Amino acid sequence: MSENPPVSPPSDLRYRRVILKLSGESLAESGKRGISGAEMSTIARQIKQAHETGCQIAIVNGGGNILRGAQFSGANHAVHEATAHYMGMLATVINSLALQDALEHIGLPTRVMSALPVDRVAEKFIRRRAIRHLEKGRIVILSGGIGSPYVTTDTAAAQRALEVDADVILKATRVDGVYSDDPETNPHAVLYDQLTYQDVMSKNLRVMDATAIALCSEHRKPILVFNFKRDGNIVKAVRGETVGTWIGDPADAQTSRS
Repeated sequence: MSENPPVSPPSDLRYRRVILKLSGESLAESGKRGISGAEMSTIARQIKQAHETGCQIAIVNGGGNILRGAQFSGANHAVHEATAHYMGMLATVINSLALQDALEHIGLPTRVMSALPVDRVAEKFIRRRAIRHLEKGRIVILSGGIGSPYVTTDTAAAQRALEVDADVILKATRVDGVYSDDPETNPHAVLYDQLTYQDVMSKNLRVMDATAIALCSEHRKPILVFNFKRDGNIVKAVRGETVGTWIGDPADAQTSRS
């Protein structure tokens, strides 16, 4: 049987290939742990809307709804911190398998790829193969971080965005973008429309970890931070509509927002 040909995104699409960064907590009910079927179904439906635009979508998800490696930091824990980070990477695999089934349940073609060898449930991450899946219109779920401890899934998202030549990192959060302070505790916190990488670093804004921001800055990879809880925001983000906070090089700002 002949191989499916690549599917080219529409030429007028603002972002033709994206990395969607989901936290592990996005798969759980607010304030709870574990995986919520209702939350996954809501996210899957939004991802389907985005996929139907023709955008090529790769997803990097966290594992904090199950376990965070950092919770074992310190000399008093019986679990070594490096071991805990590997446990956290396996948590991202669990989330990826759950998300895969939620997406396929509504008819979306997917592949789960892992930086850790778990070949009974996921393909090994190979850059060219991941790009080929994207070109065929499949949603690629990238799990296992980068396969090494002491590296966050934010940094993994930045790394994978560079490897698969994504146009932008879409960081899905529960708030409307990047604020000057925590909007849940400070009603006077200011929502930023645009920021430079240097702004994020100098203001110590909690967007992504410093390694991820530095990597994006070095390679001029823009980041869009937005509220995925607002219905339709994921498809707005892939279309490049004005939603959330855009972070990038000042020279690119005028051409990166509609």
